Amino acid sequence: MFQAMTKPACCSSPAAICYWSIVSLIAWGVLSLIALYWHPLHASSAAVCLFAMAIGCLANWLRNRSFHCAITGPLFLIGGVVLLLSGVRRIHVDTRWVWPSVLIGTGIAFLLEWLYAERTNQDLTGSFGPKKKSSTNPPM
Repeated sequence: MFQAMTKPACCSSPAAICYWSIVSLIAWGVLSLIALYWHPLHASSAAVCLFAMAIGCLANWLRNRSFHCAITGPLFLIGGVVLLLSGVRRIHVDTRWVWPSVLIGTGIAFLLEWLYAERTNQDLTGSFGPKKKSSTNPPM
């Protein structure tokens, strides 16, 4: 159990993206059902979309350790909270800045993932599998 919690962050994979998509769609459905009782969370609201994406990122980080999800999850959550509070008129924010901020933050997260995350399936040369250590024997 402890070893699973210390698993290093890695790059996105098609399976991780599919997992994120499925969890996000399920979260969007659940949040849309909640909207039947609390109307600020209507299904087409931007806040619901960001909350669902944040839930998808949390699940993806816990399962796949996708590096960018550690950044985009909180970013989506903050964006969703800002849009929701602005929608119910609890705060006054120019919401036209929320989406560009989220998009720029997401782009930075993917750039950081590309630069720093551990590549487990494919190294930079395009060969698959873990990098092999040189097995040259030192001269005797």
